[in-house]
Amino acid sequence: MDFTMGDAAAGLRDELRALIAERMPPDFRGAFTDNPEDLEAAQEFCRFLADRGLLCLAWPVEFGGRGASVWEQTVVREEMWAHHEPRGAQYMGVNWVGPTIMRHGTREQQQQHLPPIARGEVIWCQGFSEPGSGSDLASLRTAARREGDGWSISGQKIWTSYATMAQWCFLLARTSTAERKQQGLTVFLVPMSDPAIEVRPISSMLGPHHLNEVFFNELKVSQDHVLGVVDEGWAVVQEVLSFERVGIARYARCEFLLQRAPSVLGDRWEELPVGLRERWARELVRCRRARLLAYRVVSTQAEGRVRPGDSALYRIAVTTLDQSSADVLAEIAAYLPADDEQASTYRDDVADHWRYSQAATVSSGSIEMQRILLARDLVAS
Repeated sequence: MDFTMGDAAAGLRDELRALIAERMPPDFRGAFTDNPEDLEAAQEFCRFLADRGLLCLAWPVEFGGRGASVWEQTVVREEMWAHHEPRGAQYMGVNWVGPTIMRHGTREQQQQHLPPIARGEVIWCQGFSEPGSGSDLASLRTAARREGDGWSISGQKIWTSYATMAQWCFLLARTSTAERKQQGLTVFLVPMSDPAIEVRPISSMLGPHHLNEVFFNELKVSQDHVLGVVDEGWAVVQEVLSFERVGIARYARCEFLLQRAPSVLGDRWEELPVGLRERWARELVRCRRARLLAYRVVSTQAEGRVRPGDSALYRIAVTTLDQSSADVLAEIAAYLPADDEQASTYRDDVADHWRYSQAATVSSGSIEMQRILLARDLVAS
């Protein structure tokens, strides 16, 4: 397996790294901090990437992309995640909201939503999880009922990232009762500016914007806000989750931090216990394994197929890697000199990675649910 993807990919990586170094603040560790300048830096960088045709590289030209391969988009995804995701919340719109609208949206929906995403001008949030319906998403209770030619939506969502800043929400609601809970669900594209939507932030160690409660109080929408076929939203969501889970290339950040450790420690590297260095090496192997599993999913998506089992297997590998690599890196960071600027920066990077890793096996579908999906897929095949 050629993990470099060839000379063209290497050139693209070099270009992206140079742009990040040139245009992002040296202490940038994500867009969703207490400092509003971090979000603005990310939004500005998105617009810059869009102007250069690098934000939605693999999108069709007609939708604002360059028609590049999914492998080139994978390079972009990896370099962004390795460097604290300087696109901010845009990965959601780029990786799965946009492609899902391409596959299931009307021409009018495509014309309305795709150009702003491609220009890096709009932020989306995802209205999926609810109190009591997190891992078991199909048991959700947010309901949309017919009202004239449109719909009235009421209910509550929770753990909704970016809800305080998003302009649009990709919302899943129940539109009818059925024998199976996966039936009777519909996707709506709703504007977050509507006064019938209330957002309440949830404080956490991840910082502002990441976790929120969202309440829908008789939100009125028209049929034009429905994505796909009424009552058949579950099939859309299965595609969404497959795109979403491979779109978060956390393995790239794990590998980037692990590879930096020997150079940051310098002569102190040899002072590390042999067992700790062996664990470090094993984590690098796990990074390559997670990368390979991600590439399997990318390959099937490029062929127009989505296999939930492959996405689940990748998600299991990358979330457990997130946590095991964070533990090893935290132990290595204890050997860093206290009065060295490079070491201090690296220590902060490791701490940031460790904080985010704690929720890795719960967010975007718990690891238990991923194992169930994988088991079902194996039985079906």
